[in-house]
Amino acid sequence: MPDRAANEPSAKRVPHLWNRPTGAVTDHYAWLRDRDDPDTIAYLEAENAHAAAWFDASADLIEEIFTEIRSRVQETDLSPPVLHGGWWYVTRTVDDLAYPIHCRARTADDASDPERAVVMLDQNAEAAQHEYFDLGTFDVSPDHRRAAWSADTSGDEHYTLRIRDLESGADLDDVITDTTWGGTAWSRDGEYLFYVTPDEQERPHRVWRHRLGTPQSDDALVFEDDDQRFFVGIGMTRSEEWILIHSGSKTSSEQWLLRADDPLGAPVVVRERTDDLEYEIDHWGDCFVVLTNDEAVDFRIMTAPLDAPGEWTELIPNVAGQRIGSIDAFAGHLVIYEWVRAQPRLRLLRRGQTAPQAQVIDLGSVAMGHTHHGEIEPHDVNVGANPEWESTALRVMYQSLSTPLTVADVDLAHDTVAIIKRTPTPNVDLSGYRAVREWVTAPDGTEVPLDIIAAVGTPLDGTAPGVLYGYGAYEMSLPPWFSVARLSLLDRGFVWALAHPRGGGELGREWYLAGKLLNKTNTFTDTLACARHLGAGRWCAPDRIALRGGSAGGLLVGACVTMDRDAFAAAVAEVPFVDIVTTMSDASLPLTVTEWEEWGDPRLPDYCEYMASYSPYDNTVAGEYPALFVTTGLNDPRVSYHEPAKWVARLREVRTNDAPLVMRTEMGAGHGGPTGRYDAWRDEARVISFLLRVL
Repeated sequence: MPDRAANEPSAKRVPHLWNRPTGAVTDHYAWLRDRDDPDTIAYLEAENAHAAAWFDASADLIEEIFTEIRSRVQETDLSPPVLHGGWWYVTRTVDDLAYPIHCRARTADDASDPERAVVMLDQNAEAAQHEYFDLGTFDVSPDHRRAAWSADTSGDEHYTLRIRDLESGADLDDVITDTTWGGTAWSRDGEYLFYVTPDEQERPHRVWRHRLGTPQSDDALVFEDDDQRFFVGIGMTRSEEWILIHSGSKTSSEQWLLRADDPLGAPVVVRERTDDLEYEIDHWGDCFVVLTNDEAVDFRIMTAPLDAPGEWTELIPNVAGQRIGSIDAFAGHLVIYEWVRAQPRLRLLRRGQTAPQAQVIDLGSVAMGHTHHGEIEPHDVNVGANPEWESTALRVMYQSLSTPLTVADVDLAHDTVAIIKRTPTPNVDLSGYRAVREWVTAPDGTEVPLDIIAAVGTPLDGTAPGVLYGYGAYEMSLPPWFSVARLSLLDRGFVWALAHPRGGGELGREWYLAGKLLNKTNTFTDTLACARHLGAGRWCAPDRIALRGGSAGGLLVGACVTMDRDAFAAAVAEVPFVDIVTTMSDASLPLTVTEWEEWGDPRLPDYCEYMASYSPYDNTVAGEYPALFVTTGLNDPRVSYHEPAKWVARLREVRTNDAPLVMRTEMGAGHGGPTGRYDAWRDEARVISFLLRVL
């Protein structure tokens, strides 16, 4: 074994026994779960010092890449103005300022002029006294006189909520502490604000009603869900007539309705929860519209009377493999967001039309960017900012691996598309990159979509280094996205690829079901197949491929690395969920109970055995491992810092080679890492420098 004692941290070994249904397991690094143990912080700081020293050798490269990223961004910029309630709302960024500034004015021209626009909230001013600042809600009241806004200043996802008078620019005396990310909703008259708080396991579970001008101690509890599988959220319909309370687990949901003009009333349940029944409801003028999986594996759309919201009649039928993800109701139309053959699209149904008349919104090949052999490259399309209920135009957003985020307005009366804004990319020739989709055959014969981008001049002869990115969990469909930071890799001859393994939702609900619970290893074997595909032909050198992913994607990284240690030369695991059996066995940890429906309950023998078969921490044994860069956040409430810390400690103990192993802990941040854009760019420059250095 290589002698690394002189320059690598070493965690103490303290035997601890976990009693699992499949037998006792010894864990020498369980003590790292105790953040109050001085040795825990000392170990994390030692790893940080080691990481700092390792990256110091790349300081010039990191600065070079950071400068490249910054040079491709128009730092002083403005979002397209959005009309709502007689005001035009914009968000602007300013050179050398890390956070956005939220403004408005009575005309679009005034809103676009920094001298004439009225500043509602300057995140830079609010963040000035904090190392970490994350804006939670920013919710303007229906009368547009006030805005509710909240901030987390530690990364633990506990937000303090305030209410700003938009006429004076001053916050009211109202201060509401310990809120969470479950949303907010105003009453119609703007005198009451509804918000959500978490339980001890960080699960949003209570909805409160706050009357402006009164202390938080007087707030009324409106709704509470004691079922630890369910997350609670709240919002308001676009029509501003109804407040919606949503409570959902991974496999079922329930919604409650409250009239926005009767904030003191009692919420009314739409349909009581039933195992495996999911639904969402929205107001659509003289009826409700419902998205549900009731007798529809890939969901269908129903309507319901206002006085009987639980009585549903089919409007848009289920189509197998064509997963309807969400619906947006407007006075005169309904917008349907769905995935078809691993590609998102939008359909439009006008009031009075039937299902066959729902038209696909065609943005056109010119708007969507490059084509390859006559086909538009894989891309993302989604609904943009559309707050107006009576709107006859639809704002949409789209992007691809080679097309920056673009905002367009669809004129619904004339079926025309106008590009409103394409995110500027100075110093970038967008024609210099090409993206394609290929289909990879998994070991069981399943065809897996893989999106690939490279610079036009990159030799496609199997010699290029490559980065493969993946997630594959929670039915989260991961569309291609544009990144100016990624160009620093592409311009240096890298190929970058996005895998869509089972466990996501890109090919319908069955695609998700085939990659969860006792089918989870399909996610990892699909990803490994994508890596082999990249290294077996024209794309990449098989010994110069890196894997990257975060959170559940970090689990994917860890599982793939331990399943096939020769598949990758390097890996980047960001806030990785790598100690899955131990975490999922402890119901006292944040969010554990809610996750059993996704991963399984390892307190049961079958699940314990299966999860242990792929758990990265449990499968880290003696052998050679690729170069690894691992990140975490001390205050992360989703994937606790001790998971990656334990994994790295075990890797240092058992690995038999001396490839770089670097772990960096954000000591004052959480799951998402740094919040300011410059810190985020520097963070990305660090990752890119790691990949360049090891590949």
